[in-house]
Amino acid sequence: MAAAKLSPADSLSFCLAQLTEAAGEGLGGGKDTATNETPLGRALLALRTRHVKAAGGIERFRARGGLRPLLAVLRRAAAAGPAPSQAGPGSAPSSVESATSGPAPSLGPAPSAVSSSTPSPPALLRKTLDLALSILANCCTEGECRAEVRRLGGIIPLVTILQCVKTDSIQNRTARALGNLAMEPESCGDIHSAGAVPLLVEGLTACQDSQCRQSVVRALRNLADSPQHRLALAKQGVVRPLAELLAAAPDPALTLALVRALLELSRGCSRACAEQLSLGGGLGPLVSLASHPKRAVREAAILILANLCAQGLVRPALGNAGAVEVLLGELRRRRDPSGASPASQQPLVRAVCLLCREAINRARLRDAGGLELLMGLLRDPRASAWHPRVVAALVGFLYDTGALGRLQALGLVPLLAGQLCGEAGDEEEEGREAASWDFPEERTPERAEAGSFQSLRSWLISEGYAAGPGDISPDWSPERCPPPPEPASRASSSLGPTSLRTPRALRPPGRSPAATAPEEPWGREGPALLLLSRFSQAPDPSGALVTGQALCGLLAYVTGAPGSPSPRALRILARLTCNPACLEAFVRSYGAALLRAWLVLGVAPDDWPALRARPARRSQHQHRELGEMLLQNLTVQAESPFGVGALTHLLLSGSPEDRVACALTLPFICRKPSLWRRLLLDQGGLRLLLLALTRPAPHPLFLFFAADSLSCLQGLVSPTVSPALLPAIPLDLDPPSPCLYEPLMGPAPTAAPDLHFLLDSGLQLPAQRAASAAASPFFRALLAGSFAEAHMDLVPLRGLSPSAAWPVLHYLHGCRGCRAALGPVPPPGQRLLGSEAEEALEAAGRFLLPGLEEELEEAVGRIHLGPQGGPESVGEVFRLGRPRLAAHCARWILGPGQCPRKRALALVGLVEAAGDEAGPLTEAFLAVMMGVELGGEGPSLDG
Repeated sequence: MAAAKLSPADSLSFCLAQLTEAAGEGLGGGKDTATNETPLGRALLALRTRHVKAAGGIERFRARGGLRPLLAVLRRAAAAGPAPSQAGPGSAPSSVESATSGPAPSLGPAPSAVSSSTPSPPALLRKTLDLALSILANCCTEGECRAEVRRLGGIIPLVTILQCVKTDSIQNRTARALGNLAMEPESCGDIHSAGAVPLLVEGLTACQDSQCRQSVVRALRNLADSPQHRLALAKQGVVRPLAELLAAAPDPALTLALVRALLELSRGCSRACAEQLSLGGGLGPLVSLASHPKRAVREAAILILANLCAQGLVRPALGNAGAVEVLLGELRRRRDPSGASPASQQPLVRAVCLLCREAINRARLRDAGGLELLMGLLRDPRASAWHPRVVAALVGFLYDTGALGRLQALGLVPLLAGQLCGEAGDEEEEGREAASWDFPEERTPERAEAGSFQSLRSWLISEGYAAGPGDISPDWSPERCPPPPEPASRASSSLGPTSLRTPRALRPPGRSPAATAPEEPWGREGPALLLLSRFSQAPDPSGALVTGQALCGLLAYVTGAPGSPSPRALRILARLTCNPACLEAFVRSYGAALLRAWLVLGVAPDDWPALRARPARRSQHQHRELGEMLLQNLTVQAESPFGVGALTHLLLSGSPEDRVACALTLPFICRKPSLWRRLLLDQGGLRLLLLALTRPAPHPLFLFFAADSLSCLQGLVSPTVSPALLPAIPLDLDPPSPCLYEPLMGPAPTAAPDLHFLLDSGLQLPAQRAASAAASPFFRALLAGSFAEAHMDLVPLRGLSPSAAWPVLHYLHGCRGCRAALGPVPPPGQRLLGSEAEEALEAAGRFLLPGLEEELEEAVGRIHLGPQGGPESVGEVFRLGRPRLAAHCARWILGPGQCPRKRALALVGLVEAAGDEAGPLTEAFLAVMMGVELGGEGPSLDG
C-alpha cells in the first residue's frame, strides 16, 4: 500500500516561509487573492492544528523565528482598518471604529479584479486574524515565548485589534492572548499602559458569546497581579460589570471564571472594588454561591465575602445578605478536626473579627453562635497569632450586657489575663476603610497606625465610649480616652504612688476628652484591659476577676510590661480591692497573699522555688508601694463591720479549705489586735494554719504564703512577745570556759584518775569516780551503788563512740562551755541523722544528763542555725526530733530580718522533715509565738 502523499503545509519550513512572505508583501500581496490566500491560510491552519500542538512544537516554532513574522502579520492586519461587524447573534456593533488614529496605511496595490467566488477582504482578514491570534495565544502559554513577544512589541497590535475588530471570535482570541501574556509581570504592566483594560471591559459588556466572556474575564483576572494593578482595575470600573454578569446567573463555566476573577480583584479589597461589587448586585449572588455544589465556586465565593469585610461601607450590606452566617459556618467547618489546615482559616478569622465592628452584624454574630466560635479560637494555642485580633473584636461587645455575660460564662476573663503578656501576633494592619460604618461620616486622624488596635477608635465611639462624632476633637484617639468616673469614696481609699496612677477627673460638659484627660498608652494589651475594666465595673466581679489566673495575668503585666504599665490595669486592681463584694474572693483565692508576695516582696510564681533570671527592675519600689496600697484597701474592707462578719463566717463556718485560706490571709489584712487575737489565737485560726502545713498544698505557693503569714503574725505579736533567737556570736570570737577534764589526760595528770571507762573501740578514758557519780543519777547508781561496776576500775560503756563519749566525760567532770560539746557536731551541709552529734544527744539522755543535752542542742543550733547555716539546715536540725531544737527551727523561720525566700525554703524543709506528723511542728511554732519555752515557763500573750 502506497504511503499517503505529504502536503507542503506539513513542513514547518513551508509554513514559516509563507508567514515571512505575507509579512513582507502584505495581506493583499499584489497577486491574485485567489492564489495568494490559499498558501497563507493553509500554512496558518497547519501551524495551529499540527505544528504548534505537537510535543515541543511551540519551542521549535519560536526557535525558528516564527514569532516575528507572525506578529508582523498581526500588525498589518491591525493596520488594515476596522472590519465591519458581522450580523448575527455572535457580534455587536462597534463603538470605537472611528477611534483609529488616522487612515490605515496602504498594504499594496488594490486587486484589479475580484472574482465573485472569492471571499471579501474583511472575511479574509477575519480568518487570518482568527488563525494568527489562535497560534499566538497557544505560543504564549510558554514563558520564553511570552518574553519574546513582549520584546518584539507584540502587545500594541493586540490592543489595536481589540479596539478595531468587534467580532466575538476575534475578541475571544485576542483576550486569550492578552490573558496569557499577562502571566508575566512585565507584560502585565505593558498591557495596563497600552490601555487594554477599558477595551476588555467594553468587550465584556458588548459580546454575547460565553466563551468570549470567559476569555475576557480570565484576562482581567490575570491583569490583577499586584495591589497597584488591582486598584487600577477597580478605578477603571472593572468590578461592576463582573458583578452584574454574576447576578445574571450565567452558565457554570462563566460563573467559575467570574468568581475566580472577583476573588483576585478583591484581594486587599479597595473601597472602589467594594462599592462596585455592591452596586452591581453581587453580594446576594455571592452568598448564594457559598452553597454551590462545585467546591471551587463555593470556596471562591466565601473568600470574596471574607475579602469584602475589609471595607466598612459594605459590611452592613453583607450582614443583610446573610454573609455573617455563611462565614461563621465555613469557619466552624474548617475548625473541625477533619477540616482544613489552620492557615486556610486566617481570612475567615479576620472577616469574622471585622464583622464585629458594626452593631447590626454583632447581633447576627451573637445569635449565630459566633461568641462560642471566637472563644474557641482564644482557647486554641495553634491560633495564638490571631488572639490579639479576636480580643480586639470582642471589644465591640463592650456594652452588650447579654454578650458580656455569655463571654464571662464561657471563661473569657482568664483568657484575657493571659493575653496581657503574650506575644504579639503577625497581624495585618487595617486601613481607614476598615473602620466601623456605624458612623460613616467619621474621619480618623491622619497618623501612623500602630496596628489593627488603632482602628478600634471608631467603634469605641459607636458603642458609647464617647458621645459621638461631634464630641470628638480631630486629635481624639483611645490613647487619650478618659477613664470612667468613679465614686469619690472609692477613689480616696485607693491612693497610691503618683507614678502608677492616672488623675481621675470628670469631663466638663462640652469639652473634648483630649482637652482634659492625660494621654493613656494604648498598646497591644489595650483591648484586653478595656474588657477587663468593663468586667471589673460589675457590682460583684469577684467570680471572674478575683481568681488566681486573672490576678496572675494582671500582676504579670504590671510588673513585666516593657515600659510603664497602662493606668487602666492599676485602676482595675484598685477597683477590685476597694469592692467589699470581692473580699471573700481575695481570701479564698489567696489573692491578698499573692499581692504581697509579687508586689511587696518581689517574688512571682515563676520565681518559686527556683529564682528565674530576669532583667533588673527599675520600678521595684513603685511595685512595693502599689502592693502596700492594695493591701491597705483590703485592710479597710476587712476591718469594716461587713468584713469582720465575712472573715468570722469564713473561719468558723467555711469549708476546710476556706478556713485555712482565711487563717493565712488574716495577718496580711488585719491590723486591729482585737480582731486577729480573737480569730487566730482565741478561735484556733493559728493552729488550723499550722496543722495544714503537712497536708497537700491547696496552692502552688502555699508554703511561701504560710511562711510570710507566720512572719507577719509574729510581727503583730512582737510588741508583746519577742522570740529569743540564738546568739549570733561567731564561734571563734566566743571565749571558751576553762576545761576541768584535760588535767586527767596525758602521761602526767595533775589529778590521778581512779577509774577508766572502756569503749567498744577499746579506748580507755580516765575518770574520777566521785565526780562522775555526783554529776548524774545514772553514774551514781552505777559507780556508788550495789552494781558490780562500783568495785571495778575499768567500767565498760557500751554503744558509745569516742567522739560521742568526749562531751559526756567533760560534762561529768564539771566542764561547762569548754567547747567539748562542739566536737561531735558536723559542719553545715552534712547530715545530722546518724551523726556523732545524734549519738552524743542520745548518750546524754541515756545517762540522765539534761544539762549536757541542752548544751549539745545549743551547739547544734549555733552551728547549723547560725550565720553559716542555710535554709536547708533547718530541716536537718528538725529531724533530730528534739523539742528545743524544733523551737530553734521555728525561731529561725520567724526571726526578724530574714529573707522571705530563705524563710519559705526553710519551712519547706521543715515540713518535709515533719512528714505526716504535724504535732511537733505545730507545738514548736505555738510555743515560740506564745513565748513559751518547751520544757520551761515563759511569758504568755495575756501576761
